[in-house]
This record gives sequence, C-alpha cells and structure tokens, in this order.
Amino acid sequence: MTLIRNVRPYGEDAVDIRITDGRIAEIGHGLTGDDEVVDGGGLVALPGLVDLHTHLREPGREDAETVETGSRAAALGGYTAVHAMANTDPVADTAGVVEQVWRLGQEAGLVDVVPVGAVTVGLGGTQLAELGAMADSAARVRVFSDDGHCVADPALMRRALEYVKALDGVVAQHAEEPRLTVGAQMNEGERSARLGLAGWPAAAEEAVIARDVLLAQHVGARLHVCHVSTAGSVDILRWAKARGVQVTAEVTPHHLLLTDALAETYDPVYKVNPPLRTDADVAALRAGLADGTIDAVATDHAPHAVEDKESEWAAARPGMLGLEQALSIVVQTMVEPGLLDWRGVADRMSVRPAAIGRLETHGRPLAVGEPANLLLLDPAHRATVDPAALASRSRNSPYAGRELPGRVVATFLRGVATVLDGKAVK
Repeated sequence: MTLIRNVRPYGEDAVDIRITDGRIAEIGHGLTGDDEVVDGGGLVALPGLVDLHTHLREPGREDAETVETGSRAAALGGYTAVHAMANTDPVADTAGVVEQVWRLGQEAGLVDVVPVGAVTVGLGGTQLAELGAMADSAARVRVFSDDGHCVADPALMRRALEYVKALDGVVAQHAEEPRLTVGAQMNEGERSARLGLAGWPAAAEEAVIARDVLLAQHVGARLHVCHVSTAGSVDILRWAKARGVQVTAEVTPHHLLLTDALAETYDPVYKVNPPLRTDADVAALRAGLADGTIDAVATDHAPHAVEDKESEWAAARPGMLGLEQALSIVVQTMVEPGLLDWRGVADRMSVRPAAIGRLETHGRPLAVGEPANLLLLDPAHRATVDPAALASRSRNSPYAGRELPGRVVATFLRGVATVLDGKAVK
C-alpha cells in the first residue's frame, strides 16, 4: 500500500491518496495507516500519460534505442503507456513481431508498451499486412500505421479502413503525398528558398488529410492523423469533425514550440518529418489543441544513433527525442499562456489518447476504484535540458540548452512506482 500525502489532483485542492492492490482505494484528508508514504508536497497529480506515437527502434536498431531504454525515458516523462511504431527491422507487420515488442515491454515493466501494427507489408504501400492476426495476437493491436511512410494509394487506404473497422481499430496515417516531397528537407517557403534547401509544402500534408477524411466518412471507419503540422490541416480537421467524420489527430511537442527559423542554423537536430513550420502554423496548432480539434499530444519520439544524425543536413535522418520533455513543453506552450488547464492537459495527454488506442485501464480519472496509473508533477520547477542526462540511448534532443518548466517527480504504473524523486526506480 502507498499513501500519497498533500497532492493536488488536476491542480485542485490538496488531498491524500491511498493506493492498494494497484487501484486508488481512498481519497481524503489526514489519512493514516501503515502504508509507504510519499510526500506530495502540493504537487499536481495527473493520470499517467499515454503516447500514441513512440519509436522504440527494437528490434533492429538497438544502437539508437531499446524497448527498455525508451520505456525508462517514458516513465521519467510521466507516461504509463506508449504505442510503439511499426518501422522496426523487421517491420512489425506480423503477429510474431508485435508479440516480441509487447513481451519486451512486459519484461521492462516500466510502462505498458502497446505495439502499433504496420498497415502494409514491409511498409511498402502495396499489400495489406496481417491486420487480423496482429489484432488477435497477445499484443491485441488496435492501432495500425505505416508511419514514416504514407499509405499513398487511395484504394489501399480504403481497404485498410474497411478492414480495421471490423477490428474496432484505427488507421494512423502519416499524411505526406510522396510525389510532392521528393528530396524535401524543410518547410517550403521563403526561408527554404534562401537557405537552398528543398521545400516540403504544406499542401503535401493537407491533401492527404482531405482525401482520407472523405474516405473515412465513406467507409464509416476511424481515422487518426499523425503529427499534424500546418494551419491548413487544422482547418480541414475542424471541417471534418463538424461533418461527423470519425477522425482524430495528434500534434507533437516540437511542433507546438519550434519553428522553421531553426533551420537557419543548419543543425540537423532540427530536421524532422513533417518539418518544423512557421509561427502562424504553431499558433494554429496551439489553438487547435486548445479547442479540441486536435485530440492529443503525441511525442513522435525518434531516437537516432550519432552517425545517423550528426552529419550535414541533407544526409541526416529526420527525427527528435520527445518523451522526457513532452509534458514540460505542454506546460510552457499551453498551460502557462492559459490555453489549457490541468484537466485539459489530462484530457489531451491521457484520456483521449487512451480512448483512441482502446486502452481501457489508462486515461482513467483520479477517483476511488480506478487503476492507479498516475504522475506527480512539480510545475514550478525549471531546469536546463542536458541530452547527456537523458535516459534515452540517443542524444538528438532539440531542447538541449533550453530551460523548461515542470518536473515529473513520481510516476506510478498500477500502483507501483516507476519513478520516485525524479529518478527511475529500476
């Protein structure tokens, strides 16, 4: 049993929370007993975070990340569940591979690792993968994505939506029309022209989202849009939701904070897909997250080995770390400006992601009888990000040297502490 004293659920009045047998057993004032005591000290309590978009690299690229190191980074960031993307080696396009990833997550025991199944064989975009077998496997896959690649063929995308609908699943689309992004290096605009870097037009993202929401409406299936990055995409999503389309969407922390001005440095740590966009896009993404048009914050945590990232810009792999700083970025970009309160943060980083991924025991309210998946946050704490101190095996953090607010002091997975005093328990 654990007793958390003097903690503020959703930033509200301080209470004591007793955890017994993996669940919240009691909430009140002045609770006593023989429990192990954790001093909440006025910290904010939130439901454990759920990430819809994490790259753990195992199997195949354990030099960049493993399920264990990525799980530790996730727990330190306040996460209790992460969805592991399918672009591993071998690709997670069979029941055997998704079960391998799921079992590695079980062995690490720091977060619930939920494998994402590939939509197409080998992410090749030509033949549907074993969707039913992955759904029926021990991993119980419900999210399917070729992330890193767009399911560009509209007929294949329609078939995927139809198939996944029968599984009560969702297709998570990497919205990028590949014929519009050949050789693309950064956001297309005046800055890309001046820097001499091939542009990635906003229309390449928006065209696929527009097509897919119409397909989802036609089929009556669920569609999820990965890493939305443009103001136009927010407009399309708002239109689709007003029409009753079953579409959800995510935004990354880096797209809420960073802009394409950072490409001026030619530092490849800022190279990402989709690329960093303009100030106007960032403002639209924040507004879309605030009003619920964008459902979730998802990290797109993308660790890379040194040789894949520290090179000239054109040769560098796209991607950034995100798990450990995601909540801090949301505090800075959404909470401190008054765009979201703590219940709003819980909704966008836990409740809605869990619902999208069909995770019944995550994203639950902080209430008696509910699973004890929660985090304790010190929102007043400020610290400078040091990539060398991160739990990830990689170091490609775009926040290096930035002072950010918020520190996850503790994380509990089914009542068991995975983080205490800001440090991983194992």
